[in-house]
Amino acid sequence: MPIFTEYGYWAVFGMLLICGFGVPIPEDVTLVTGGVIAGLGHADVNTMFAVGMAGVMIGDGMIFFLGRYSGERVMRLRMFKKVLTPERFEQAQGAFKKYGHWVMFVARFLPGLRTPVFFTAGMSRRVSPITWFLMDGFAALISVPVWVYLGYFGASNWDWLFATVKKFQYGVFALLALGLVTLVAWWWKRRKRSQA
Repeated sequence: MPIFTEYGYWAVFGMLLICGFGVPIPEDVTLVTGGVIAGLGHADVNTMFAVGMAGVMIGDGMIFFLGRYSGERVMRLRMFKKVLTPERFEQAQGAFKKYGHWVMFVARFLPGLRTPVFFTAGMSRRVSPITWFLMDGFAALISVPVWVYLGYFGASNWDWLFATVKKFQYGVFALLALGLVTLVAWWWKRRKRSQA
């Protein structure tokens, strides 16, 4: 963790921007690390929370606006095709058709789908920047403080920290699964009513 203790806010901010582009670095680990270095006295935890929010929103925003203004060109780049595979792009489009704007809220918690969902949202132009900002911002206001303050309070107790991170990850996945089941049930009922 020397890079984080030495560069603190800048290291966390930079890593979160990289995460925004779909690079397989777990965002939650970066945020927890930011909290840990604050807990060890190398940074202020509230400032770290603000830096975490800025890094997350700017990273996600770059992908959204890249899709909105340069989507077609970017899709042809070989480097970008590795991150945004045709399968992921198709999955993201299918999710939008089924669940609408709420996909952006859920995508914040799913690292593999976040980049294609935000890119597709921008490229399709079906989502306004304000709607994207509200959905992503609301989800970030849930996830960012959880990870940062978890790292802060667990900085002096590594065993507790790792056990709690695991529990939180399982909890987030359980909540997402429940939300997905609810959305599918709602969509199915709507579909049945429209066919009747």
